[in-house]
Amino acid sequence: MQFAHWMLLALSLTELLLLVLLFVFFLRLKRSESLLNEMQAKQETLLTKMHFNAQLEQELMESFAERQEQLRQLDIQLEARAAGLEKLIKQAESLSRSPQFLREMILDGNRKGHSPQQLARATGLSVDEVELILMKAGR
Repeated sequence: MQFAHWMLLALSLTELLLLVLLFVFFLRLKRSESLLNEMQAKQETLLTKMHFNAQLEQELMESFAERQEQLRQLDIQLEARAAGLEKLIKQAESLSRSPQFLREMILDGNRKGHSPQQLARATGLSVDEVELILMKAGR
């Protein structure tokens, strides 16, 4: 009987130990479940942020492409204007070197009181050429 009593006590202690182990396991399972839920929430937040970043990247790429196209159009316009200005400069140079323009410039400068030396420097002609033009105009 003593043995049965000890046996019963051993079984009760074993059951008690199993009950404690089951309780500890249950607590750890609950903690694991809460950690898993927290990780899922963080994962959802991360996915939301990644989606937002992907949208921003897409918008940046579209904006960059638009800016590139605008720059290309501006470059074309700039090249066209540069060509037009070069043409105008060539016309102005040809007009400024024309004998009639030089003659008018010398006569106008003479009326304003400029010396033949000053007129020669301004027109790129020699002083003798300037004086010759002034003499022909004085006739």
